[in-house]
Amino acid sequence: MTRRPRRNHSPAFKAKVALAAIRGEKTLAELAEQFDVHPNQITQWRTQLLEGASGVFGAGAPAEAAPVVDVKSLHAKIGELTLENDFLSGALGKAGLLPSARR
Repeated sequence: MTRRPRRNHSPAFKAKVALAAIRGEKTLAELAEQFDVHPNQITQWRTQLLEGASGVFGAGAPAEAAPVVDVKSLHAKIGELTLENDFLSGALGKAGLLPSARR
């Protein structure tokens, strides 16, 4: 018996199969034959759908947007760090510890 190559199912197909399993109009064996998928796989997809269904209706707090970034403070920090780097590279160059002090 030859093995079938691994298949990757789309999320839409998984949802379709899981919803058919939840409806309960057909048995798992019938669904497995209809969609050409193993019954254990159908059970896994049904479980995943039922566990993730609460997220669809927003039972939890809404996901927070990206935190507000203060551009002025970031530019100030960049300037401060650039000043420190320039000072340290000059000091190391004068001390002879940095071979290329000039840019």
